[in-house]
Amino acid sequence: MAKLKDKIKTALSEGRMLILGAQVLLGFQYRSFFEPAFEKLPDSSQYLKLCGLCLMLVAIALIMTTGSFHRIVHDGEDTRDVHSFTSNILGLALMPFALGFGIDLYVAVGQLFGRGAAIAGGLATTLTALFFWYGLEALSRSKREPKIKEEQMKSEKEEQESSEGTQTKDKINQALTEIRVVLPGAQALLGFQFVTMLMEAFEKLPLSSRYVHLLSLALIALSVILLMTPAAYHRIVEKGEETEHFHRFASRMLLLAMIPLALGMCGDLFVVVRKITESTVAGVVSASVMLLFFYGLWFGYTLYRRSRQEAKGFESAERNGRQYAS
Repeated sequence: MAKLKDKIKTALSEGRMLILGAQVLLGFQYRSFFEPAFEKLPDSSQYLKLCGLCLMLVAIALIMTTGSFHRIVHDGEDTRDVHSFTSNILGLALMPFALGFGIDLYVAVGQLFGRGAAIAGGLATTLTALFFWYGLEALSRSKREPKIKEEQMKSEKEEQESSEGTQTKDKINQALTEIRVVLPGAQALLGFQFVTMLMEAFEKLPLSSRYVHLLSLALIALSVILLMTPAAYHRIVEKGEETEHFHRFASRMLLLAMIPLALGMCGDLFVVVRKITESTVAGVVSASVMLLFFYGLWFGYTLYRRSRQEAKGFESAERNGRQYAS
């Protein structure tokens, strides 16, 4: 039987697999809007590309939520709630992936074979992804469910018998893994931002859009710096020792880095939307909605869950106190 800490470690590793795929598509999505061939696409394809970009941002937001949930709600402790939330959120993140794949293939095929073939190719890609990511699992789950329930019952019994909390070394390993989930997305965007400034299409943007892009670049660079800080701190200050202080420091750096990361991604979303629609209002609204989604998911929802958990803990302690008094 896999221990809970191992289940969570495996789930986080699967999150890293998803983010590695997302970083390639995210960089491609952003860069495609500044390529010369983009201007030759039909308006419908241009707007579909924009939808694909937004879907990829949603997928990345969902994947990165696992780190903030673990840090904010449970302070890095291994709980069944963390494992359940991570499994569910990663499963949900595959949906925008599948739709984004279909959109990108629609645009690519349409360039060579026309709209009919593009629709067929896009639908085939999306349906194939949905089958292998959801359909195959649904078919297999009913056969495996009795065995899985048996394993879960054994695992729960073992957890109840063990009174040990999560060890510091496990907390540190998971915090560093969660940083590695966030870092690739930031790196991919940073690379796009540097390259974009050397492209001809960038020079045609309004001056204000170029300033927003430069500010977004600085924010993403700050995020990358913060995400890489725990490695330097661990070597220089902690001498590689696994301490609770370092766990708290790494957790704070992860959460702090996610603040400028969201701002940087949404800043470039403003630039892209404004470029396509030629509307500043549309750019501001799109970027604001996406920023609200990022912060609401990473900090709003997690802080809400933490407050509920603390309230339940207080009520439980109060109830036990009254029982003891009586």
